Amino acid sequence: MKNILYLFLLSTQFFFAQNGFEKGNTLYEKGSYADAAVAYESVLNSNQHSAELYFNLANTYYKLNKVAPAIYYYEKALVLNPKDQESQNNLKFANKRTIDEIKVIPKVGFAKLVRDFTGIYHYNTWAWATIGLATLFLLFFIGYYFLQITVWKRLFFIGMFLAILLMLITVSSAIFEKKYFDTEKPAIIFAEMANVKSEPRDGGKPLFLLHEGTKVYVEEVIGKWKKIQLTDGSEGWIESSSIKEVK
Repeated sequence: MKNILYLFLLSTQFFFAQNGFEKGNTLYEKGSYADAAVAYESVLNSNQHSAELYFNLANTYYKLNKVAPAIYYYEKALVLNPKDQESQNNLKFANKRTIDEIKVIPKVGFAKLVRDFTGIYHYNTWAWATIGLATLFLLFFIGYYFLQITVWKRLFFIGMFLAILLMLITVSSAIFEKKYFDTEKPAIIFAEMANVKSEPRDGGKPLFLLHEGTKVYVEEVIGKWKKIQLTDGSEGWIESSSIKEVK
């Protein structure tokens, strides 16, 4: 009985979420962007998330000239679907509406080379590739074990060796990407203006000023303060209420 009730509540929640999403799409097409945003947000409030929902919500806020929410939801869409070209392009347009111009200092060294390679795919993709290679290794092992022809046994042995080698690469890539995903904490400035200070306290010396829509990376949290870093390497402390973390 409990299982039936759970499935009923789940299906009901899904129905209303779909209804809210479709309602948001209809309102967006009519140009009722504020109402569309409310409809999309209602879907999020029902704990339903998708890259498409975040993308549509970001478009809605972009139409409403709300820079920070637009960038925030484009970023969230890209977390779920990093290769989505539309989200990437729209994010570029949204970033042009920000006030702060932060330079991007390119990273160099071996770590960058590794990241460039592992970043080709999501860590889930690397994990599935590992499973596929493990299956392939098993098939090669069966062939090697049961076949009696020397040439075939050698070929299957080589296949086993290559499968193991590739598995080591995919497993390492999956672990590296997962660690990178967990440690990287991007956030968007939501306050119209926010002072970045030298210390995590109200009397801390102001270092520089940031405006809404700017992307930062959270490094540390102390009370109501968060230590952030910009893409140009600048660091400082900002009030938690001024930013919203993407992940």
